[in-house]
Amino acid sequence: MSMVNSTLAHDLLVELDRTGATPLHRQIETVLRDGIRTGRLRHGASLPSSRRLATEIGVSRGVVVEAYNQLLAEGYLTSTPGSYTRVAAVPGQAAAATPPPQGAGPYIDFGYGRIDPASFPRAAWLRSLRRVLTDAPHSRLNYLDGYGLPELRTAVADYLNRVRGTSADPSQVLITSGYGQAAALVISVLAGRGARRIAVEDPSTDDIRLLAGLHGLDVVPLPVTGEGIEPAALERADADLVVLTPSHQWPLGGVLPARTRTEVVRWARARGALVLEDDYDAEYRYDRAPIGAMQGLAADVVLYAGSLSKILAPGLRLGWLVVPAHLAAAVAEAKLLADRGSPAIEQLALADFLVRGELDRHLRRMRPVYRRRRDVLLARLAESLPGFRPTGVAAGLHLVVWLPDGMGEDDVVAAAADHGVRVAGVGPYRLAGPGRQGLILGYGDLTEGRIAEGVEALAAAVRGLGGTYAEADDRGAA
Repeated sequence: MSMVNSTLAHDLLVELDRTGATPLHRQIETVLRDGIRTGRLRHGASLPSSRRLATEIGVSRGVVVEAYNQLLAEGYLTSTPGSYTRVAAVPGQAAAATPPPQGAGPYIDFGYGRIDPASFPRAAWLRSLRRVLTDAPHSRLNYLDGYGLPELRTAVADYLNRVRGTSADPSQVLITSGYGQAAALVISVLAGRGARRIAVEDPSTDDIRLLAGLHGLDVVPLPVTGEGIEPAALERADADLVVLTPSHQWPLGGVLPARTRTEVVRWARARGALVLEDDYDAEYRYDRAPIGAMQGLAADVVLYAGSLSKILAPGLRLGWLVVPAHLAAAVAEAKLLADRGSPAIEQLALADFLVRGELDRHLRRMRPVYRRRRDVLLARLAESLPGFRPTGVAAGLHLVVWLPDGMGEDDVVAAAADHGVRVAGVGPYRLAGPGRQGLILGYGDLTEGRIAEGVEALAAAVRGLGGTYAEADDRGAA
């Protein structure tokens, strides 16, 4: 009976027939040669050392050395002293090309919701990582509960109470993988408790709509005016949860007035409903005083959600959710089922980062940077596109420009793309049908020079639409 060694080494798939007439080194040569010819072993791929491959397939090292030497002589392999043995380029096999970047996008992208990743405070974050890796007890590397590590929950509560005016107890703080997961956990828990309907701002992002659909919940739009939703619309919504961005409405940028906040809280208590407060862009304020979080007004009915995505880096995938005491255990259980908890090392590093005031220092550095970018965007729009009317400019990392009468946002978006500029229209984020035509322009990750170039290209695109714009712009500038 044939005896076949099926031990694999580094996915080389070397199988040896030890009872056959073909010498073992010839079998190794054949396997590797065929792998290179067919492209399974690509140009530049590293092979295991002769000693390691010999050990893993159960032959003497000399057998592997003989096979390697033959393939080196034939030009299939290449090797230099002290380096790896690698697959050489051979006829019929192209060298592995660097794949093109995925989603490279247009020349200038005014995408919203983006921070400047180059500004990430790497040195300060590294110091926090080093401290926690040195000092954290071994127990912190074990499985977590659904709440998150107590060090971070305490640090987040202290930070939010100080900076955002919340009324957060560490026992009611849960650590999440960003705002998206926080919303998903809340909706899943409420759906399990019989919720039927969610009210959302109109326009708003489609995150909540998608999550509601997964749980079979209805979504009711609440029209947004210059200052946010109207309480009367909320009364008619018959909702179990309302999702708001009260400190900087997305995307229009309004601030929910104190009287409306009071009305929303009154509605929630009377109906036995809840409010999910998405504290979007609240840290970046340029022309107005800070606005405290709604949660500090009514911690019994308001769930507060925030994350690092707009203030530090979205790639960290860390956020927080402050929930009323009666919901904390249920949401923590849902979090545990979702992913067994957010990464412990990153949680500890963020706790250290917060306690040492590094986040405060980072925000102090970035506010003037983003303000200058906003100012350049506004100045260039006023100069090159005077018929475009900005709104929501006092805070955040984006603004909306209303288009002149007679101009369609879809036409502008398409024309801009032809000129290498990506902009988004307001229309896709409306629930109740068409409304005023506008564009969303993000500036967080664009330099001042790129912003200026982008506006000039956008203006050229608009001029290319023809006489319709010239007439509309004259009316808008009048």
